[in-house]
Amino acid sequence: MNVLWIFAHPEGRSLNAALRDEGLKALEEFGHSYRVSDLYAMKWNPVVDYEDFAHDPRERMLVAAASQEAYESGRLPADIQAEQEKLAWADAIVVQFPMWWYGLPAILKGWFDRVFVKGLGYGIAAPDGTVLRYGDGKLTGKRAMAVTTIGARPSSIGPRGVHGELNDLLFPLHHGTFWYTGIAPLPPFAVLGADRLDEAGYAAAVEGLRDRLRTLETAEPIPFRYQNRGEYDENLVLRADLAPGRSDLAVHLQD
Repeated sequence: MNVLWIFAHPEGRSLNAALRDEGLKALEEFGHSYRVSDLYAMKWNPVVDYEDFAHDPRERMLVAAASQEAYESGRLPADIQAEQEKLAWADAIVVQFPMWWYGLPAILKGWFDRVFVKGLGYGIAAPDGTVLRYGDGKLTGKRAMAVTTIGARPSSIGPRGVHGELNDLLFPLHHGTFWYTGIAPLPPFAVLGADRLDEAGYAAAVEGLRDRLRTLETAEPIPFRYQNRGEYDENLVLRADLAPGRSDLAVHLQD
Protein backbone atom coordinates (compact mmCIF):
# COMPACT_ATOMS: atom_id res chain seq x y z
CA MET A 1 0.00 0.00 0.00
CA ASN A 2 0.92 3.64 -0.41
CA VAL A 3 0.68 5.38 2.97
CA LEU A 4 0.68 9.12 3.63
CA TRP A 5 1.83 9.83 7.20
CA ILE A 6 0.77 13.27 8.38
CA PHE A 7 2.72 14.28 11.49
CA ALA A 8 1.81 17.23 13.71
CA HIS A 9 4.16 17.74 16.66
CA PRO A 10 6.64 20.60 17.06
CA GLU A 11 9.35 18.65 18.93
CA GLY A 12 11.60 16.25 17.05
CA ARG A 13 12.69 14.58 20.30
CA SER A 14 9.15 13.94 21.51
CA LEU A 15 7.33 10.69 22.20
CA ASN A 16 5.31 11.36 19.08
CA ALA A 17 8.43 11.69 16.94
CA ALA A 18 9.84 8.44 18.34
CA LEU A 19 6.57 6.63 17.61
CA ARG A 20 6.50 8.08 14.10
CA ASP A 21 9.99 6.75 13.40
CA GLU A 22 9.04 3.31 14.71
CA GLY A 23 5.87 3.39 12.65
CA LEU A 24 7.69 4.26 9.43
CA LYS A 25 10.18 1.45 10.04
CA ALA A 26 7.26 -0.92 10.50
CA LEU A 27 5.61 0.21 7.25
CA GLU A 28 8.83 -0.43 5.37
CA GLU A 29 9.22 -3.82 7.04
CA PHE A 30 5.65 -4.76 6.05
CA GLY A 31 6.30 -3.87 2.42
CA HIS A 32 4.43 -0.57 2.19
CA SER A 33 5.59 2.63 0.52
CA TYR A 34 5.20 5.88 2.43
CA ARG A 35 5.47 9.64 2.21
CA VAL A 36 5.60 11.97 5.21
CA SER A 37 4.13 15.42 5.70
CA ASP A 38 5.84 16.77 8.84
CA LEU A 39 3.75 19.89 9.20
CA TYR A 40 5.90 21.79 11.70
CA ALA A 41 9.11 20.96 9.84
CA MET A 42 7.44 22.10 6.61
CA LYS A 43 6.31 25.31 8.36
CA TRP A 44 2.88 24.55 7.00
CA ASN A 45 0.58 27.56 6.81
CA PRO A 46 -2.72 26.48 8.42
CA VAL A 47 -4.71 29.62 7.56
CA VAL A 48 -7.19 29.80 4.70
CA ASP A 49 -6.97 33.24 3.10
CA TYR A 50 -7.47 35.17 -0.14
CA GLU A 51 -4.10 34.09 -1.52
CA ASP A 52 -5.14 30.42 -1.49
CA PHE A 53 -7.65 31.16 -4.23
CA ALA A 54 -6.03 34.17 -5.95
CA HIS A 55 -9.06 36.13 -4.82
CA ASP A 56 -9.25 39.91 -5.00
CA PRO A 57 -9.43 41.05 -1.32
CA ARG A 58 -11.54 44.04 -2.40
CA GLU A 59 -14.35 41.63 -3.24
CA ARG A 60 -16.33 39.50 -0.82
CA MET A 61 -15.06 35.94 -0.80
CA LEU A 62 -17.34 32.91 -0.50
CA VAL A 63 -14.76 30.41 0.67
CA ALA A 64 -16.40 27.24 -0.61
CA ALA A 65 -17.08 28.60 -4.08
CA ALA A 66 -13.68 30.28 -4.33
CA SER A 67 -11.89 27.12 -3.28
CA GLN A 68 -13.74 25.01 -5.83
CA GLU A 69 -13.01 27.46 -8.64
CA ALA A 70 -9.31 27.57 -7.74
CA TYR A 71 -9.13 23.77 -7.43
CA GLU A 72 -10.86 23.04 -10.72
CA SER A 73 -8.84 25.66 -12.61
CA GLY A 74 -5.51 24.51 -11.14
CA ARG A 75 -4.87 27.84 -9.39
CA LEU A 76 -4.35 26.60 -5.84
CA PRO A 77 -0.92 27.42 -4.33
CA ALA A 78 1.91 24.95 -4.83
CA ASP A 79 1.92 23.85 -1.17
CA ILE A 80 -1.74 22.80 -1.32
CA GLN A 81 -1.35 21.10 -4.67
CA ALA A 82 1.64 19.13 -3.35
CA GLU A 83 -0.42 17.79 -0.44
CA GLN A 84 -3.32 16.95 -2.73
CA GLU A 85 -0.93 15.01 -4.97
CA LYS A 86 0.26 13.01 -1.96
CA LEU A 87 -3.36 12.38 -0.99
CA ALA A 88 -4.19 11.14 -4.50
CA TRP A 89 -1.16 8.80 -4.36
CA ALA A 90 -2.08 7.32 -0.98
CA ASP A 91 -4.22 4.27 -0.35
CA ALA A 92 -4.15 4.94 3.39
CA ILE A 93 -3.51 7.95 5.61
CA VAL A 94 -2.03 7.93 9.10
CA VAL A 95 -2.77 11.15 10.96
CA GLN A 96 -0.55 11.49 14.04
CA PHE A 97 -0.92 14.20 16.67
CA PRO A 98 -1.03 14.92 20.38
CA MET A 99 -4.57 15.65 21.51
CA TRP A 100 -4.70 19.28 22.64
CA TRP A 101 -7.84 20.80 24.13
CA TYR A 102 -9.97 17.86 23.01
CA GLY A 103 -8.93 18.16 19.40
CA LEU A 104 -6.28 18.50 16.74
CA PRO A 105 -3.35 20.93 16.95
CA ALA A 106 -4.22 24.03 14.93
CA ILE A 107 -1.59 23.28 12.28
CA LEU A 108 -3.22 19.92 11.56
CA LYS A 109 -6.75 21.32 11.50
CA GLY A 110 -5.41 23.87 9.03
CA TRP A 111 -4.04 21.10 6.82
CA PHE A 112 -7.56 19.75 6.39
CA ASP A 113 -9.00 23.26 5.98
CA ARG A 114 -6.65 24.09 3.11
CA VAL A 115 -6.25 20.69 1.41
CA PHE A 116 -9.81 19.29 1.54
CA VAL A 117 -11.27 22.06 -0.65
CA LYS A 118 -14.68 21.97 -2.28
CA GLY A 119 -14.59 19.71 -5.32
CA LEU A 120 -12.13 17.37 -3.62
CA GLY A 121 -13.20 16.85 -0.02
CA TYR A 122 -16.81 17.94 -0.32
CA GLY A 123 -19.35 19.39 -2.70
CA ILE A 124 -19.36 16.22 -4.81
CA ALA A 125 -22.57 15.21 -6.57
CA ALA A 126 -23.61 12.12 -8.51
CA PRO A 127 -25.08 12.53 -12.03
CA ASP A 128 -28.59 12.43 -10.53
CA GLY A 129 -27.77 15.28 -8.18
CA THR A 130 -27.34 13.17 -5.04
CA VAL A 131 -24.76 14.77 -2.74
CA LEU A 132 -21.96 12.29 -2.07
CA ARG A 133 -20.79 12.40 1.53
CA TYR A 134 -20.70 10.23 4.65
CA GLY A 135 -19.28 7.15 2.99
CA ASP A 136 -19.34 8.36 -0.60
CA GLY A 137 -17.23 10.92 -2.41
CA LYS A 138 -14.09 11.49 -4.42
CA LEU A 139 -11.90 9.99 -1.66
CA THR A 140 -13.90 6.77 -1.30
CA GLY A 141 -11.65 3.70 -1.32
CA LYS A 142 -9.01 5.22 0.93
CA ARG A 143 -8.70 4.39 4.61
CA ALA A 144 -7.30 6.42 7.49
CA MET A 145 -6.11 5.85 11.05
CA ALA A 146 -5.59 8.39 13.80
CA VAL A 147 -2.52 7.92 16.01
CA THR A 148 -2.73 10.15 19.06
CA THR A 149 -1.16 10.66 22.45
CA ILE A 150 -3.17 11.90 25.42
CA GLY A 151 -1.55 13.02 28.65
CA ALA A 152 -4.54 12.12 30.82
CA ARG A 153 -4.45 8.96 32.91
CA PRO A 154 -6.08 5.98 31.18
CA SER A 155 -8.85 5.61 33.78
CA SER A 156 -10.12 9.10 33.01
CA ILE A 157 -10.75 8.31 29.31
CA GLY A 158 -13.92 6.25 29.00
CA PRO A 159 -17.73 6.33 29.11
CA ARG A 160 -17.70 7.57 32.72
CA GLY A 161 -14.24 9.15 32.78
CA VAL A 162 -14.13 12.89 33.30
CA HIS A 163 -12.54 13.45 29.87
CA GLY A 164 -15.09 11.40 27.95
CA GLU A 165 -14.93 8.34 25.73
CA LEU A 166 -12.16 8.18 23.14
CA ASN A 167 -14.37 7.56 20.11
CA ASP A 168 -16.58 10.49 21.12
CA LEU A 169 -13.52 12.75 21.40
CA LEU A 170 -12.43 11.68 17.92
CA PHE A 171 -15.92 11.77 16.34
CA PRO A 172 -15.25 15.08 14.53
CA LEU A 173 -12.18 13.56 12.86
CA HIS A 174 -13.54 10.07 12.24
CA HIS A 175 -17.07 10.95 11.18
CA GLY A 176 -16.97 14.64 10.29
CA THR A 177 -13.73 14.58 8.29
CA PHE A 178 -12.75 11.08 7.21
CA TRP A 179 -16.18 9.52 6.72
CA TYR A 180 -17.74 12.75 5.44
CA THR A 181 -15.26 12.78 2.56
CA GLY A 182 -15.68 9.06 1.84
CA ILE A 183 -12.52 7.87 3.61
CA ALA A 184 -13.04 4.75 5.74
CA PRO A 185 -11.83 5.48 9.30
CA LEU A 186 -10.08 2.70 11.18
CA PRO A 187 -10.26 2.39 14.96
CA PRO A 188 -7.71 4.81 16.45
CA PHE A 189 -4.42 3.99 18.12
CA ALA A 190 -4.08 6.04 21.30
CA VAL A 191 -1.32 6.19 23.89
CA LEU A 192 -2.99 7.22 27.14
CA GLY A 193 -1.11 8.61 30.10
CA ALA A 194 1.57 9.76 27.66
CA ASP A 195 3.05 12.23 30.16
CA ARG A 196 3.66 9.41 32.62
CA LEU A 197 5.00 6.79 30.22
CA ASP A 198 7.95 4.75 31.49
CA GLU A 199 10.30 2.51 29.51
CA ALA A 200 7.97 -0.48 29.67
CA GLY A 201 5.04 1.68 28.65
CA TYR A 202 6.97 3.01 25.68
CA ALA A 203 7.88 -0.51 24.56
CA ALA A 204 4.22 -1.51 24.80
CA ALA A 205 3.20 1.55 22.78
CA VAL A 206 5.69 0.72 20.03
CA GLU A 207 4.51 -2.87 19.85
CA GLY A 208 0.87 -1.77 19.85
CA LEU A 209 1.50 0.63 16.97
CA ARG A 210 3.34 -2.04 15.01
CA ASP A 211 0.42 -4.42 15.48
CA ARG A 212 -2.03 -1.83 14.17
CA LEU A 213 0.13 -1.02 11.16
CA ARG A 214 0.49 -4.71 10.38
CA THR A 215 -3.27 -4.83 9.73
CA LEU A 216 -3.60 -1.38 8.17
CA GLU A 217 -4.74 -2.90 4.89
CA THR A 218 -7.13 -5.48 6.33
CA ALA A 219 -8.60 -4.07 9.56
CA GLU A 220 -12.35 -3.48 9.64
CA PRO A 221 -13.21 0.24 9.54
CA ILE A 222 -15.45 1.89 12.10
CA PRO A 223 -18.93 0.87 10.83
CA PHE A 224 -20.54 4.27 10.35
CA ARG A 225 -23.86 4.47 8.57
CA TYR A 226 -23.97 5.75 4.99
CA GLN A 227 -25.95 8.92 4.32
CA ASN A 228 -27.39 7.66 1.05
CA ARG A 229 -28.33 4.06 1.85
CA GLY A 230 -31.81 4.75 3.27
CA GLU A 231 -30.99 5.00 6.97
CA TYR A 232 -31.48 8.79 7.11
CA ASP A 233 -34.66 10.57 6.03
CA GLU A 234 -34.96 13.47 3.60
CA ASN A 235 -33.97 15.86 6.40
CA LEU A 236 -30.80 13.83 7.08
CA VAL A 237 -32.18 12.59 10.40
CA LEU A 238 -31.72 8.95 11.40
CA ARG A 239 -34.93 6.98 10.92
CA ALA A 240 -36.97 6.58 14.10
CA ASP A 241 -36.85 2.79 13.94
CA LEU A 242 -33.04 2.77 14.11
CA ALA A 243 -31.46 3.05 17.59
CA PRO A 244 -34.88 4.06 19.01
CA GLY A 245 -34.89 6.28 22.07
CA ARG A 246 -31.19 7.11 21.81
CA SER A 247 -29.38 10.31 20.92
CA ASP A 248 -25.72 9.51 21.64
CA LEU A 249 -23.11 9.69 18.89
CA ALA A 250 -23.04 5.90 18.58
CA VAL A 251 -26.46 5.97 16.88
CA HIS A 252 -24.49 6.68 13.70
CA LEU A 253 -22.87 3.25 13.89
CA GLN A 254 -24.47 0.39 11.99
CA ASP A 255 -26.22 -2.15 14.18
